[in-house]
Amino acid sequence: MLKTIQKEWQAKVAVLIFAIFLVWWSILQIVGVKNLPLAADIFTVTYGIMALWGGLCGLYIAKKWGGIKSLMGKTIIMFSLGLLAQEFGQLAYTYYIYVQHIDIPYPSLGDLGYFGSIFFYLYGTYLLARTSGVKISLKNLSNKFQAIIVPIFMLGYSYMLFLRNYNFDWSKPLTIFLDFGYPLGQSLYISLALLTFLLTRKILGGIMRDKIIFILIALLFQYLADFNFLFQNSRGTWTYSEYGDYLYFIAYFIMAIALLQLTTAIKQINSN
Repeated sequence: MLKTIQKEWQAKVAVLIFAIFLVWWSILQIVGVKNLPLAADIFTVTYGIMALWGGLCGLYIAKKWGGIKSLMGKTIIMFSLGLLAQEFGQLAYTYYIYVQHIDIPYPSLGDLGYFGSIFFYLYGTYLLARTSGVKISLKNLSNKFQAIIVPIFMLGYSYMLFLRNYNFDWSKPLTIFLDFGYPLGQSLYISLALLTFLLTRKILGGIMRDKIIFILIALLFQYLADFNFLFQNSRGTWTYSEYGDYLYFIAYFIMAIALLQLTTAIKQINSN
């Protein structure tokens, strides 16, 4: 990571954005969000610039890996689109709150971005697993067991925590779909990420080992941010500009750096 920050100007910009928002968020927590409402609102509206920057840089990096024609290129594109979808969701919510001055409807246009990011992360993780050799390692019986038990555990845990006492209102089928889709979809991509790590930790090597692991860490932080939002929202404790928003900001930053590391990797590969 340090080599990427030292060598790539895009990574330096990401670190600068991170430092600015870290100081901003810290001041809000020290002084109090309620005492600085305008600053808190602006923070909430703008911290998604990290996702925007990471997504755009990722699309640029994907071209260097062959774009849609290569497996790694497609992998990078999916994670980049996931970041951009997150930013789209945030911009849509901003429109409802600060332009239309209404409570955010559910479902809404913002869910097109937030829920859409789940599909991008899920498919991107699948492609990453393929580039890491998971298909080969699944021939091992113990790995087949892991491939079954990890998703079942994650899906079961999410169901028990968020959906066990769910009240179905069949007049709102899209709401039901999203209510189930968010926790279960997020459980699927983190399950696949965990499987990718478990099944490849002994076969990964060379230049790409740390880069792939860093992407998996980025997915873990994205899952933690999503999980925290679902948990707080289900209990009515979510507050803008508090630690929940900052978890998302950290997740965007880690994913941006994870993708930017692949610029350093392709340069090393081409120089050999």
